[in-house]
Amino acid sequence: MAVVTAPPPSVPLMHRLKNPKVSITIFVIAWLPLMLYVMGGSSLGVLEPFILIPAIPAVILLYAICISTFRESTIALIGTTLVFFWFLIAVTAPYLPLIDPNKPIAPFVPPFTAKNDVFFILGTDFKGRDMLSRTLWGCQRVLVWGVSATFVAYIVGTAFGLIAGYISGWWDEIISFLGNVILSFPVMVLFIVILNYLGPSGFNIVIAVTFASAPAIMRIVRGLALDVKTRDYVFAAQTRGESALWIMVVELLPNVRGPIIVDACLRLGYTTVAITTLTFLGLGLQPPDPDWGLMIKESAKTAMLFKFSYMLLIPALSVSSLILGFNLMADGLREMSMRD
Repeated sequence: MAVVTAPPPSVPLMHRLKNPKVSITIFVIAWLPLMLYVMGGSSLGVLEPFILIPAIPAVILLYAICISTFRESTIALIGTTLVFFWFLIAVTAPYLPLIDPNKPIAPFVPPFTAKNDVFFILGTDFKGRDMLSRTLWGCQRVLVWGVSATFVAYIVGTAFGLIAGYISGWWDEIISFLGNVILSFPVMVLFIVILNYLGPSGFNIVIAVTFASAPAIMRIVRGLALDVKTRDYVFAAQTRGESALWIMVVELLPNVRGPIIVDACLRLGYTTVAITTLTFLGLGLQPPDPDWGLMIKESAKTAMLFKFSYMLLIPALSVSSLILGFNLMADGLREMSMRD
Protein backbone atom coordinates (compact mmCIF):
# COMPACT_ATOMS: atom_id res chain seq x y z
CA MET A 1 0.00 0.00 0.00
CA ALA A 2 1.47 3.30 -1.10
CA VAL A 3 2.02 5.90 1.57
CA VAL A 4 0.65 9.31 0.68
CA THR A 5 2.83 12.08 2.07
CA ALA A 6 1.43 15.52 2.63
CA PRO A 7 3.03 18.30 0.60
CA PRO A 8 5.33 20.58 2.56
CA PRO A 9 3.63 23.72 3.87
CA SER A 10 4.00 26.69 1.58
CA VAL A 11 6.27 29.46 2.78
CA PRO A 12 4.66 32.93 2.69
CA LEU A 13 6.12 35.24 0.07
CA MET A 14 7.25 37.83 2.61
CA HIS A 15 9.21 35.22 4.53
CA ARG A 16 10.98 34.27 1.31
CA LEU A 17 11.77 37.89 0.57
CA LYS A 18 13.21 38.37 4.07
CA ASN A 19 15.88 35.79 3.29
CA PRO A 20 19.19 37.74 3.51
CA LYS A 21 20.35 36.63 0.05
CA VAL A 22 17.04 37.65 -1.54
CA SER A 23 16.95 41.00 0.29
CA ILE A 24 20.53 41.80 -0.73
CA THR A 25 19.73 40.93 -4.35
CA ILE A 26 16.72 43.26 -4.33
CA PHE A 27 18.84 46.03 -2.79
CA VAL A 28 21.49 45.61 -5.51
CA ILE A 29 18.79 45.82 -8.20
CA ALA A 30 17.53 49.04 -6.59
CA TRP A 31 20.89 50.63 -5.80
CA LEU A 32 23.20 49.73 -8.69
CA PRO A 33 21.16 51.49 -11.44
CA LEU A 34 20.92 54.65 -9.33
CA MET A 35 24.66 54.63 -8.67
CA LEU A 36 25.44 54.11 -12.36
CA TYR A 37 22.96 56.85 -13.32
CA VAL A 38 24.50 59.43 -11.00
CA MET A 39 28.15 58.47 -11.54
CA GLY A 40 27.88 57.62 -15.24
CA GLY A 41 25.52 60.33 -16.41
CA SER A 42 25.56 61.00 -20.14
CA SER A 43 28.26 58.36 -20.70
CA LEU A 44 25.53 55.72 -20.40
CA GLY A 45 24.32 56.68 -23.86
CA VAL A 46 21.07 55.06 -24.97
CA LEU A 47 20.77 53.26 -21.62
CA GLU A 48 20.38 56.49 -19.64
CA PRO A 49 16.57 56.87 -20.07
CA PHE A 50 15.88 53.24 -19.13
CA ILE A 51 18.50 52.25 -16.55
CA LEU A 52 16.41 53.30 -13.52
CA ILE A 53 13.23 51.46 -14.57
CA PRO A 54 14.04 48.14 -12.78
CA ALA A 55 15.05 50.09 -9.66
CA ILE A 56 11.53 51.46 -9.09
CA PRO A 57 9.74 48.16 -8.25
CA ALA A 58 12.86 47.02 -6.38
CA VAL A 59 12.72 50.07 -4.07
CA ILE A 60 9.01 49.54 -3.40
CA LEU A 61 9.58 45.84 -2.68
CA LEU A 62 12.53 46.65 -0.42
CA TYR A 63 10.41 49.15 1.49
CA ALA A 64 7.71 46.49 2.03
CA ILE A 65 10.36 44.10 3.38
CA CYS A 66 11.68 46.75 5.79
CA ILE A 67 8.18 47.66 6.99
CA SER A 68 7.43 44.00 7.68
CA THR A 69 10.76 43.53 9.47
CA PHE A 70 10.58 46.72 11.58
CA ARG A 71 6.89 46.56 12.49
CA GLU A 72 7.81 46.05 16.17
CA SER A 73 9.27 49.58 16.36
CA THR A 74 7.27 52.68 15.46
CA ILE A 75 10.45 54.76 15.48
CA ALA A 76 12.10 52.46 12.95
CA LEU A 77 8.99 52.56 10.74
CA ILE A 78 9.00 56.37 10.67
CA GLY A 79 12.72 56.49 9.90
CA THR A 80 12.41 53.85 7.18
CA THR A 81 9.54 55.75 5.58
CA LEU A 82 11.54 58.99 5.48
CA VAL A 83 14.60 57.31 3.96
CA PHE A 84 12.64 55.31 1.39
CA PHE A 85 10.62 58.37 0.40
CA TRP A 86 13.81 60.01 -0.82
CA PHE A 87 15.11 56.72 -2.22
CA LEU A 88 11.95 56.36 -4.33
CA ILE A 89 12.14 60.00 -5.43
CA ALA A 90 15.77 59.44 -6.48
CA VAL A 91 14.94 56.53 -8.80
CA THR A 92 11.72 58.06 -10.19
CA ALA A 93 12.91 61.66 -10.70
CA PRO A 94 13.72 61.22 -14.43
CA TYR A 95 10.18 59.93 -15.08
CA LEU A 96 8.25 62.53 -13.08
CA PRO A 97 6.64 65.51 -14.89
CA LEU A 98 9.24 67.98 -13.63
CA ILE A 99 10.72 71.08 -15.17
CA ASP A 100 14.38 70.94 -16.15
CA PRO A 101 16.13 71.69 -12.82
CA ASN A 102 18.83 73.77 -14.54
CA LYS A 103 16.50 75.79 -16.79
CA PRO A 104 16.00 79.45 -15.77
CA ILE A 105 12.38 80.53 -16.20
CA ALA A 106 11.50 83.41 -13.88
CA PRO A 107 13.61 84.49 -10.87
CA PHE A 108 12.32 85.16 -7.35
CA VAL A 109 8.88 83.62 -7.85
CA PRO A 110 7.40 82.77 -4.39
CA PRO A 111 5.82 79.36 -3.71
CA PHE A 112 2.31 78.62 -5.02
CA THR A 113 2.57 81.31 -7.66
CA ALA A 114 2.04 81.11 -11.42
CA LYS A 115 4.28 82.98 -13.84
CA ASN A 116 5.00 82.61 -17.56
CA ASP A 117 2.18 80.04 -17.74
CA VAL A 118 3.91 77.81 -15.17
CA PHE A 119 2.67 77.16 -11.63
CA PHE A 120 5.57 76.91 -9.19
CA ILE A 121 4.63 74.86 -6.11
CA LEU A 122 7.85 75.71 -4.25
CA GLY A 123 8.73 78.85 -6.18
CA THR A 124 11.96 79.57 -8.02
CA ASP A 125 15.47 80.55 -6.93
CA PHE A 126 17.39 83.73 -7.75
CA LYS A 127 18.28 82.34 -11.19
CA GLY A 128 14.69 81.43 -12.00
CA ARG A 129 15.09 77.65 -11.65
CA ASP A 130 12.19 75.60 -10.29
CA MET A 131 12.77 74.79 -6.59
CA LEU A 132 10.55 71.68 -6.60
CA SER A 133 12.46 70.15 -9.49
CA ARG A 134 15.86 70.99 -8.01
CA THR A 135 14.87 69.64 -4.59
CA LEU A 136 13.65 66.29 -5.95
CA TRP A 137 16.60 65.87 -8.32
CA GLY A 138 19.01 66.99 -5.60
CA CYS A 139 18.43 63.92 -3.44
CA GLN A 140 20.13 61.68 -6.01
CA ARG A 141 23.67 62.91 -5.50
CA VAL A 142 23.38 63.18 -1.71
CA LEU A 143 22.10 59.60 -1.43
CA VAL A 144 24.53 58.03 -3.88
CA TRP A 145 27.71 59.68 -2.65
CA GLY A 146 26.73 59.50 1.02
CA VAL A 147 25.86 55.81 0.99
CA SER A 148 28.82 54.94 -1.28
CA ALA A 149 31.29 56.76 0.97
CA THR A 150 29.88 55.12 4.09
CA PHE A 151 29.91 51.68 2.47
CA VAL A 152 33.56 51.95 1.44
CA ALA A 153 34.49 53.25 4.90
CA TYR A 154 32.82 50.22 6.46
CA ILE A 155 34.63 47.79 4.19
CA VAL A 156 37.99 49.28 5.16
CA GLY A 157 37.16 49.80 8.84
CA THR A 158 35.62 46.35 9.27
CA ALA A 159 38.57 44.62 7.59
CA PHE A 160 41.14 46.31 9.83
CA GLY A 161 38.93 45.88 12.91
CA LEU A 162 38.64 42.12 12.37
CA ILE A 163 42.40 41.82 11.85
CA ALA A 164 43.19 43.86 14.97
CA GLY A 165 40.61 42.06 17.11
CA TYR A 166 41.13 38.48 15.99
CA ILE A 167 44.82 38.24 15.09
CA SER A 168 45.85 40.77 17.78
CA GLY A 169 49.56 40.97 18.61
CA TRP A 170 51.64 43.49 16.71
CA TRP A 171 48.89 43.78 14.07
CA ASP A 172 46.59 45.17 16.75
CA GLU A 173 49.26 47.54 18.06
CA ILE A 174 50.07 49.02 14.64
CA ILE A 175 46.46 49.32 13.44
CA SER A 176 45.26 50.78 16.75
CA PHE A 177 48.13 53.29 16.85
CA LEU A 178 47.46 54.53 13.31
CA GLY A 179 43.74 54.71 14.04
CA ASN A 180 44.31 56.74 17.19
CA VAL A 181 46.57 59.14 15.31
CA ILE A 182 43.89 59.79 12.69
CA LEU A 183 41.14 60.07 15.32
CA SER A 184 43.15 62.75 17.13
CA PHE A 185 42.29 65.18 14.32
CA PRO A 186 38.83 66.77 14.09
CA VAL A 187 36.83 65.03 11.36
CA MET A 188 35.88 68.18 9.48
CA VAL A 189 39.50 69.35 9.47
CA LEU A 190 40.51 66.04 7.90
CA PHE A 191 37.80 66.40 5.26
CA ILE A 192 38.90 69.92 4.37
CA VAL A 193 42.63 69.02 4.23
CA ILE A 194 42.06 65.94 2.06
CA LEU A 195 39.67 67.65 -0.36
CA ASN A 196 41.89 70.72 -0.58
CA TYR A 197 44.72 68.42 -1.64
CA LEU A 198 42.75 66.07 -3.95
CA GLY A 199 40.21 68.58 -5.25
CA PRO A 200 36.41 68.70 -4.88
CA SER A 201 34.56 65.77 -6.49
CA GLY A 202 32.29 62.91 -5.55
CA PHE A 203 35.03 60.29 -5.74
CA ASN A 204 37.34 62.37 -3.56
CA ILE A 205 34.54 62.67 -0.99
CA VAL A 206 34.51 58.86 -0.81
CA ILE A 207 38.27 58.89 -0.15
CA ALA A 208 37.95 61.60 2.50
CA VAL A 209 35.05 59.90 4.32
CA THR A 210 36.86 56.55 4.24
CA PHE A 211 40.07 58.03 5.62
CA ALA A 212 38.27 59.93 8.38
CA SER A 213 35.61 57.36 9.35
CA ALA A 214 37.37 54.01 8.96
CA PRO A 215 39.41 54.33 12.23
CA ALA A 216 36.26 54.82 14.33
CA ILE A 217 34.59 51.87 12.60
CA MET A 218 37.75 49.83 13.15
CA ARG A 219 37.63 50.45 16.90
CA ILE A 220 33.99 49.32 17.11
CA VAL A 221 34.61 46.14 15.12
CA ARG A 222 37.84 45.44 17.03
CA GLY A 223 36.03 45.55 20.36
CA LEU A 224 33.28 43.25 19.08
CA ALA A 225 35.84 40.83 17.61
CA LEU A 226 37.79 40.67 20.88
CA ASP A 227 34.61 39.54 22.63
CA VAL A 228 33.33 37.11 19.99
CA LYS A 229 36.65 35.36 19.32
CA THR A 230 36.45 33.70 22.76
CA ARG A 231 33.19 31.91 21.89
CA ASP A 232 33.00 28.13 21.52
CA TYR A 233 32.13 28.17 17.82
CA VAL A 234 35.34 30.07 17.08
CA PHE A 235 37.37 27.50 19.01
CA ALA A 236 35.56 24.77 17.08
CA ALA A 237 36.54 26.39 13.78
CA GLN A 238 40.14 26.68 14.94
CA THR A 239 40.10 22.98 15.91
CA ARG A 240 38.86 22.07 12.43
CA GLY A 241 41.90 23.88 11.04
CA GLU A 242 40.02 26.75 9.36
CA SER A 243 42.11 29.70 8.17
CA ALA A 244 42.09 33.04 9.97
CA LEU A 245 40.41 34.70 6.97
CA TRP A 246 37.62 32.09 6.94
CA ILE A 247 37.02 32.48 10.68
CA MET A 248 36.90 36.29 10.46
CA VAL A 249 34.49 36.35 7.52
CA VAL A 250 32.28 33.35 8.32
CA GLU A 251 32.36 33.10 12.11
CA LEU A 252 33.11 36.59 13.47
CA LEU A 253 31.51 39.01 10.99
CA PRO A 254 27.97 37.52 10.95
CA ASN A 255 27.89 37.53 14.76
CA VAL A 256 28.85 41.20 15.12
CA ARG A 257 26.65 42.54 12.33
CA GLY A 258 23.90 43.86 14.65
CA PRO A 259 25.87 46.71 16.30
CA ILE A 260 27.58 47.41 12.97
CA ILE A 261 24.23 47.92 11.18
CA VAL A 262 22.99 50.26 13.93
CA ASP A 263 26.21 52.28 13.78
CA ALA A 264 26.02 52.35 9.97
CA CYS A 265 22.58 54.00 10.08
CA LEU A 266 23.91 56.69 12.42
CA ARG A 267 27.05 57.15 10.33
CA LEU A 268 24.96 57.59 7.17
CA GLY A 269 23.41 60.62 8.86
CA TYR A 270 26.84 61.98 9.84
CA THR A 271 28.14 61.47 6.30
CA THR A 272 25.11 63.25 4.82
CA VAL A 273 25.78 66.22 7.10
CA ALA A 274 29.47 66.19 6.15
CA ILE A 275 28.79 66.08 2.40
CA THR A 276 26.24 68.90 2.64
CA THR A 277 28.65 70.99 4.73
CA LEU A 278 31.57 70.39 2.37
CA THR A 279 29.41 71.30 -0.62
CA PHE A 280 28.35 74.49 1.17
CA LEU A 281 32.06 75.31 1.66
CA GLY A 282 32.75 74.67 -2.03
CA LEU A 283 34.72 71.45 -1.40
CA GLY A 284 32.03 68.89 -2.15
CA LEU A 285 29.79 68.15 -5.11
CA GLN A 286 30.06 70.68 -7.91
CA PRO A 287 27.50 72.39 -10.19
CA PRO A 288 25.62 72.41 -12.52
CA ASP A 289 23.59 69.39 -11.38
CA PRO A 290 21.24 70.17 -8.45
CA ASP A 291 22.32 69.23 -4.95
CA TRP A 292 20.93 70.23 -1.56
CA GLY A 293 24.27 71.55 -0.32
CA LEU A 294 24.70 73.66 -3.45
CA MET A 295 21.15 74.99 -3.11
CA ILE A 296 21.86 76.08 0.46
CA LYS A 297 25.16 77.67 -0.57
CA GLU A 298 23.68 79.55 -3.54
CA SER A 299 20.71 80.90 -1.57
CA ALA A 300 22.57 81.80 1.65
CA LYS A 301 22.80 85.53 0.90
CA THR A 302 19.45 85.88 -0.86
CA ALA A 303 17.62 84.09 1.96
CA MET A 304 18.67 86.81 4.40
CA LEU A 305 15.54 88.59 3.19
CA PHE A 306 12.60 86.86 4.87
CA LYS A 307 10.44 86.71 1.75
CA PHE A 308 13.17 84.70 -0.02
CA SER A 309 13.99 82.46 2.95
CA TYR A 310 12.14 79.57 1.26
CA MET A 311 15.16 79.16 -1.05
CA LEU A 312 17.24 78.04 1.94
CA LEU A 313 14.56 76.40 4.07
CA ILE A 314 13.41 73.94 1.39
CA PRO A 315 16.78 72.20 0.82
CA ALA A 316 17.66 72.50 4.52
CA LEU A 317 14.43 70.74 5.56
CA SER A 318 14.98 68.12 2.86
CA VAL A 319 18.44 67.16 4.06
CA SER A 320 17.23 67.29 7.68
CA SER A 321 14.42 64.84 6.91
CA LEU A 322 16.88 62.37 5.36
CA ILE A 323 19.27 62.62 8.32
CA LEU A 324 16.33 62.25 10.73
CA GLY A 325 15.28 59.12 8.84
CA PHE A 326 18.71 57.51 9.24
CA ASN A 327 18.84 58.43 12.95
CA LEU A 328 15.35 57.09 13.66
CA MET A 329 16.21 53.85 11.86
CA ALA A 330 19.26 53.47 14.09
CA ASP A 331 17.23 54.19 17.24
CA GLY A 332 14.55 51.72 16.17
CA LEU A 333 17.06 48.97 15.40
CA ARG A 334 18.74 49.54 18.77
CA GLU A 335 15.34 49.38 20.47
CA MET A 336 14.50 46.11 18.72
CA SER A 337 17.89 44.56 19.55
CA MET A 338 17.42 45.34 23.25
CA ARG A 339 14.09 43.50 23.25
CA ASP A 340 15.62 40.31 21.79
